[in-house]
Amino acid sequence: MYSLSINGRRHKVDVSPDTPLLWVIREQVGLTGTKFGCGKAQCGACTVLIDGKAERSCQTQVKDAVGKRITTIEGIPDNNPVKKAWIAQDVPQCGYCQSGQMIQAVALLKSKPNPTEADIDEFMSGCICRCGTYQRIRSAIILAAGMTVQGGAR
Repeated sequence: MYSLSINGRRHKVDVSPDTPLLWVIREQVGLTGTKFGCGKAQCGACTVLIDGKAERSCQTQVKDAVGKRITTIEGIPDNNPVKKAWIAQDVPQCGYCQSGQMIQAVALLKSKPNPTEADIDEFMSGCICRCGTYQRIRSAIILAAGMTVQGGAR
């Protein structure tokens, strides 16, 4: 039995220690915003924040997440600048990768509040969008950075 802190709530799960965190989040806890993409930590669809850092939940074993703060897309408030910018820039096309993209963007802006386009391209390079919305993603991150600076939100 493992106790995990996900989106500020405690969840007790009875799984094998090597169970991928992704499956615990989706199947045990019932939060389905985090998606399965490649299963090899290469596409970014399964990205969550673990202690504030963007991590691929498909390759994180549940035993390694105990005692850490896990945040999924459901744990990011609707008034977060990244979520607001995603809507304003009409980023999603099919939407499948977008929760991972937004989590990655939240981590980027936490570590670099005023990123350059090159910073954005480098930090987001591990997140694949099959629809190719990369220009809108970049625009949304730039907009979110501006909202954060103006509104003081973080």
